[in-house]
Amino acid sequence: MKGLLAGLPWWVKWVAIPLIAVLVFGGLIATVVSVLIGVLFKVLLFVALVGGLIYVVRKFLASSSFRSDW
Repeated sequence: MKGLLAGLPWWVKWVAIPLIAVLVFGGLIATVVSVLIGVLFKVLLFVALVGGLIYVVRKFLASSSFRSDW
């Protein structure tokens, strides 16, 4: 690969080839990034909901007389 790109100008290696890659694989890259962001958002939402549930249950149990029954 190094020999193939050795005689080319710098702008072909660093501008034209990445630009062609983005044009060809742009939709795939956008899909992968959006899926990863969606999964990250769902994981953070799950963690926040479980944390909120644990907080509410502990607050409720601390303020009620149910703790003495356990």
